[in-house]
Amino acid sequence: NYFYPDIPKGYQISQYKYPLVQKGSIKGVELTRIHLEEDTGRNTHDKGDFSLVDYNRAGVPLMELVTEPVIKTAETASSFAKELQLLLRHLRAGNANMEKGEMRVEANVSVSKNPKKFGTKVEVKNINSFKAVERAIEFEIDRQIKLLEEGGEVVQETRGWDENKQVTFSQRKKESSHDYRYFPDPDIPKLKISEIKEFGEDMLRESLPELPWEKRKRYEEELGLKSEDAEMYVASAFYGNFFDEVSKILKDKKKITAASNYITSDLAGHYAGENTPPKVPVDAKHFAKLIDLLEEGTISSRGAKDILAEMLKQDEDPEVLAEKMDLFQKSNEDDLLPIVKEIIANNQDAVEQYKAGKEASIKFLMGQGMKITKGSANPQVLEKLLKENI
Repeated sequence: NYFYPDIPKGYQISQYKYPLVQKGSIKGVELTRIHLEEDTGRNTHDKGDFSLVDYNRAGVPLMELVTEPVIKTAETASSFAKELQLLLRHLRAGNANMEKGEMRVEANVSVSKNPKKFGTKVEVKNINSFKAVERAIEFEIDRQIKLLEEGGEVVQETRGWDENKQVTFSQRKKESSHDYRYFPDPDIPKLKISEIKEFGEDMLRESLPELPWEKRKRYEEELGLKSEDAEMYVASAFYGNFFDEVSKILKDKKKITAASNYITSDLAGHYAGENTPPKVPVDAKHFAKLIDLLEEGTISSRGAKDILAEMLKQDEDPEVLAEKMDLFQKSNEDDLLPIVKEIIANNQDAVEQYKAGKEASIKFLMGQGMKITKGSANPQVLEKLLKENI
């Protein structure tokens, strides 16, 4: 119970001794506890030689997670915070957007000359982006090392992070836990979670959705996706939910891999730098059918890309679009032969270079064929005919 102008009643209610959760780990980082407490007001100190306090959020329930002192690098701290954010989103506990203040990170940083002993702890408060987490910790480590090497002493205190100057700054001296003068709140009755059926372990496990690490394992081990693709689907419900819908329809592993390639390249490319809508404007069944057409050789990869681009404008059956756009793959040699003869007649330099042993020239000639047929020529048949006729 100490005075600080961030809660109107002068003290903060916190589940200190009997938290809701104890122990466990996330991404290899051991947890001490997860407890509820009251959020504080928001203090701003950048207006002049005075501070302002905004009490709008003061008293609102806040979940605080405390880790054991096992994090050794700024990168590990940031990675842990990202995994926690993903977990909260998968549990639908909240969006946990750092930039909107829905989740904040506070780093306790200490350095020591003695590897068996912790140094004096400094807390960097209210960091509001993952990049800032890394920069603030790295700055604080460097500051403390420099201070000790110059013969100075690290003071136990609370510091803030100045994003503009990229430095930490002193806010107030930090008390030890006994200085907080904890006492049981007389108005709050004891809550025995273990006696509430709905909070039993079995019931909680049944209600859990698929968690981020379980999703990663399914994508990589069961479906054979690349780790970066799996990470994209875990991090983004927009892409992850769509991929799950499509893969349930396709079932075949080879087709699922092809679908993933088009989602992570073409679909993601379509929305690069834009705000993605809540739902993909393409029906999952239509997208799966597009992959079927591609894998069956009915359309080429170039044709699939063009059809998908059109599907994003008007969600139509890909087979109908392939007909309209004349993109059904041409595999009939009689249909392709006149085109092959035209390519050879119009590109004599490349033909002579191929005859002289330059293999790359055949790729150029095939490119001409794909251009003429708008990507609808079967590349294997086209290459065979070109080589035969040259």
